[in-house]
Amino acid sequence: MEKAITLHLDPELVQRAEAFSERTGKSLSQVVAELLRRLPEPAPEAAAPSTPITKSLRGVLRGSGVSEDDFRRHLEEKYL
Repeated sequence: MEKAITLHLDPELVQRAEAFSERTGKSLSQVVAELLRRLPEPAPEAAAPSTPITKSLRGVLRGSGVSEDDFRRHLEEKYL
């Protein structure tokens, strides 16, 4: 599904984009979409930075015998 957005750009930049759009026979939306598709995907680490508390807790249950299923059961008992 497409979504309309509003961009605030320098008028000179808009003129250049419109001229390029006319030369290539593409709509301005198509030109912008093609440029945005070229942006690199974010690295997985950058998507969710850990807080100091989260970092300190990472791995504390390793070797404890608690499984993901145990945790799910706990949540079901607590909230359902």
